[in-house]
Amino acid sequence: MLVLLAWLAFISPIVAQEKVDLEMMYRIKTEGIQKSQIQDLSFHLTDFIGPRLSGSTNLRNARAWTSQKFQEWGLSNVKIDAWGEFGRGWNVKKSYIAMKAPYYAQIIGYPKAWTDGTAGQVSSEVVLLEISTDADLEKYRGKIRGKIVMAPANLTLNPAFEAEAKRWTEEELEQRKEISTGVQPSRYTPEALAQMRAQRELDQKLATFLLEEGVALRLTGTRGSFGTVFHTRAGSYSTDKKPTVPEIEIAAEHYGRIYRLIKNGKPVTVEAEVQVEWLDDDYKGYNVLAEIPGTDKTLKSEIVMLGAHMDSWHAGTGANDNAAGVVVMMEAIRILKALGVQPKRTIRIAIWGEEEQGLHGSRGYVQQYVADRTKKEKKAEWDKISAYYNLDNGSGKIRGIYVEGNDMVVPIFEKWLEPFHELGANTVTRRNTGSTDHVAFDAVGIPGFQFIQDPIDYGKGYHTNMDLYERMQFADMTQAAVIIAALVYNTAQRDEKLPRKPWN
Repeated sequence: MLVLLAWLAFISPIVAQEKVDLEMMYRIKTEGIQKSQIQDLSFHLTDFIGPRLSGSTNLRNARAWTSQKFQEWGLSNVKIDAWGEFGRGWNVKKSYIAMKAPYYAQIIGYPKAWTDGTAGQVSSEVVLLEISTDADLEKYRGKIRGKIVMAPANLTLNPAFEAEAKRWTEEELEQRKEISTGVQPSRYTPEALAQMRAQRELDQKLATFLLEEGVALRLTGTRGSFGTVFHTRAGSYSTDKKPTVPEIEIAAEHYGRIYRLIKNGKPVTVEAEVQVEWLDDDYKGYNVLAEIPGTDKTLKSEIVMLGAHMDSWHAGTGANDNAAGVVVMMEAIRILKALGVQPKRTIRIAIWGEEEQGLHGSRGYVQQYVADRTKKEKKAEWDKISAYYNLDNGSGKIRGIYVEGNDMVVPIFEKWLEPFHELGANTVTRRNTGSTDHVAFDAVGIPGFQFIQDPIDYGKGYHTNMDLYERMQFADMTQAAVIIAALVYNTAQRDEKLPRKPWN
């Protein structure tokens, strides 16, 4: 009871001081719902610009388009800002693969990122490499030059008895407020981890062996079903320019057909051609930045940030990962600009690059302007940023927010979300969530937040050839843009910066 009373005494002043401008909330809702540009922005970023692999020409085009749009809207300090060195760019110029025998069949497949192309069109009987130890490599030495090869993979497909898409129920949202206690057990036993490391070492030796032996093409199976191909990469964007074996990852069903035919003694011939282009003119990575300047004499040097990552994988158009997040954040700042908001603090949008390879864009920004995490060195913006808001879990509607263990902001966000309860957003959880750009800010003590979103069918489509415009939920994205615009506005107008966790 004493703990509860102490907690209530602590949060009461915080709740009391929170002021929500309900007229502005109404204006934000009206602008966002009645004049939404969500669909048009989504079309241009997915269908028109296309896939945006890190370092690719399309990502460069997307940065130019985004900065031009910000200028059209009248935002200030628009710039394409280098965060550091990324590496080589890579474009697919042509990709074709088909089975020619025992009959003709088209194959769903895509080149693995940052791999070399084939030496023109290649055609050969597929060689199944059954390798479980280093010694097995010797069975194929001198026998596979110019061949198309594949190795067995466990790609068992099971029926999906649950619905493909879902929304969080109220009960599930309540469960997301619960904080686990104690050390969580590892997903893997020590034996399983040792086996995984051994398999990884064997895979690396196999890749080197195939390059030395001069194979024409490697086929790889991938998880996914009904023709969905999940992306991975086999090559490197490193500037060392080491050659790779051309490699195409193909749909599990097509991989399985070829494998079963060969295992049953039926020869399979595959024909393929991959043409790629390496970009060596600019190895830097970039973010796109733009602002609505602050107007308060004392607070205008402080910053409220919102952002999402622009880069995607290359077979789809990166619709839910993460064109949706970029479009929502663009729409949020458009709403505020269209309303003529004169914020106390500066509002800055950041469209990050190179997230998929390790949060490079946001981490590079933080390293350059905010803080050096390893040295515990604060930089110019560390004391200036009130909060960073991120969106990167698809196009499902916002149901609440993760506060990354920051107890002090819980009552603040609960108050700010009250005008949006009827839109389904009412959950504030102290839980952490990871794997996207808010982590770079949270890691140096800046309040960084990711939103709870309805998953819809995000997990079945992100990083795949089916992450396309058709998967985007435009009504949900409209709701998300309105809520983010409101939270950004409230943060910009607040008398004090949002409370921070200690930076240990």
